[in-house]
Amino acid sequence: MPQFRPVDEQLEYIKKGAVEIIREAELRERLEQARASGKPLRVYAGFDPTAPDLHLGHTVLLRKLKHFQDLGHTVIFLIGDFTAMIGDPTGRNVTRPPLSEHEITQNSRTYLEQVFKILNSSTTEIRHNSEWFNRFSAAEFVRLAAKYTVSQMLEREDFHKRFHDEKPILLHELLYPLAQGYDSFALQCDLQLGGTDQKFNLLVSREIQKAYGAPLPQIVLTTPLLEGIDGTQKMSKSYGNYVGINESPLEMFGKIMSISDLLMWRYWELLTDASMQAINSMRQQAESGGLNPMQIKKGLATKIVADFHSEAAAKQAQEDWEKQFQRDEAPEELEEVRIPYAEVSASSSAQNSIKLDKLVARAGMASSITDALRKVKSNAVRVDGKVHAEPLLELQIPAAFVLRVGRLMKRVAIS
Repeated sequence: MPQFRPVDEQLEYIKKGAVEIIREAELRERLEQARASGKPLRVYAGFDPTAPDLHLGHTVLLRKLKHFQDLGHTVIFLIGDFTAMIGDPTGRNVTRPPLSEHEITQNSRTYLEQVFKILNSSTTEIRHNSEWFNRFSAAEFVRLAAKYTVSQMLEREDFHKRFHDEKPILLHELLYPLAQGYDSFALQCDLQLGGTDQKFNLLVSREIQKAYGAPLPQIVLTTPLLEGIDGTQKMSKSYGNYVGINESPLEMFGKIMSISDLLMWRYWELLTDASMQAINSMRQQAESGGLNPMQIKKGLATKIVADFHSEAAAKQAQEDWEKQFQRDEAPEELEEVRIPYAEVSASSSAQNSIKLDKLVARAGMASSITDALRKVKSNAVRVDGKVHAEPLLELQIPAAFVLRVGRLMKRVAIS
């Protein structure tokens, strides 16, 4: 029979980085029952495979799942391969374009390769909601739709806004919260995790469970949306402020080192397993001058890189970063990018003349050509250590050099 920690200790770990628990008294009661009976809680989070790659923002939920796993509870990673065909409209003012079955299958496979960098693959239960929805009859969908009213659905902020702005809401979108609610009933779980943007759906799930006769509806735990490395907007590829979990160790390390000292504490809380007691102790020592914030941030970057690569890779990334940014040397392990001359040439007639903004954007060191030009004009671009603030760069083609943009550095070969 599993031996669970005292309930107060479990709650302290569970509440780390959580925004809200609905309802905490119910969670305490179930934790006490689990400790008395030796039967673990069933905890799940659902992920629609809408994109092939995950970034650190996605891992906030995965990290919280891991915390329940650390405590000995059963963790379920639900792949919403059926609901991905509907598309969750959360936060959007337009209808999501549907994904093909091929895209969903490919993305699902990629997700599983990535999530086990955090979760324990041998103890994680993997489920797909197509298991039950592919067997649903038309009559069963009608019965599911009868569990909720249109007026209740329009209380959801994004639906309400689109309705008010006279923008279309397609009927299939209204099925998404209901389908997510049925997932909870089908899995018979004690607790569901979701981001704060999922709160409406999570609460609908409780109502759907009740409507289907579940004796105890699930407890809801929400986690915050992680700010990107710019510290202002949520982490997103569209904002260019993300850290991908498949990025190279050095690139990942460098991006984390670029965050502000204030944001660093947020990352310690949401992206590591360190206790709040340990994090608060570090913060107090940093504020009193007993610890250097730079060293604490290096510790954070090393810990995160080790999670997704290895301790050896994290150590090498730190050494390479220090060479690059503290000793202004090119690191031994530097990503190389090969670019055809035609893609960055100034014009078809010019010889050996390169548009520097095109080069920076094509090398993946700016989110767009406009962003690259801004970086060039702000003296943030160096070629072999020399600052270049002019839009044109004269090189003898083929050429090979080290391109540095702010804190990023890559070897570039043009032919």
